[in-house]
Amino acid sequence: MERRALSLGLVVVSVVLGGWWTMRAEPEPPPLLDAGATTREVALMTVHVAGAVVEPGVVSVVVGSRVVDAVAAAGGLRRDARTTGVNLAASVRDGDQIVIPSSAEDGPSEEDGRVRVNSADARDLEALPGVGPVLAARIVSHRDQNGRFATPEDLLDVAGIGEAKLASIRDSIVVP
Repeated sequence: MERRALSLGLVVVSVVLGGWWTMRAEPEPPPLLDAGATTREVALMTVHVAGAVVEPGVVSVVVGSRVVDAVAAAGGLRRDARTTGVNLAASVRDGDQIVIPSSAEDGPSEEDGRVRVNSADARDLEALPGVGPVLAARIVSHRDQNGRFATPEDLLDVAGIGEAKLASIRDSIVVP
């Protein structure tokens, strides 16, 4: 009987130890999500990227993106891309058009004397009728802060350029 009780005791101890060992080895279950938790939706905006990029066209980027993000969404820069004069860190707004020039568009002036607004420095811009040092600096500053001008009408966003001033320089400029 003692042997039987000893055997039964060993079996009970073995079962208890085996159960403890098994329970200890199981990983903790993942925490349950709060029933009120929701997934975060990402707000997107649409931007047109043109010029010397791999896949020019309309792309979607996250609200708050920069020019560099929109260029990346368009496949990145081509080998002939020229980013001088393009502020890659500028913020992008919904509906913006970003034009990346190519090295084929070198120089601030055309052969016919017209000024390339997107690559000219302030001194080159002063050659335009009615544009002095202050207005030329404003044009360069606006371009640096907001990116390249896509159309001549974009110059209307520069303080000091109205419809009359734009009309007087329109035939003397090249945009983009």
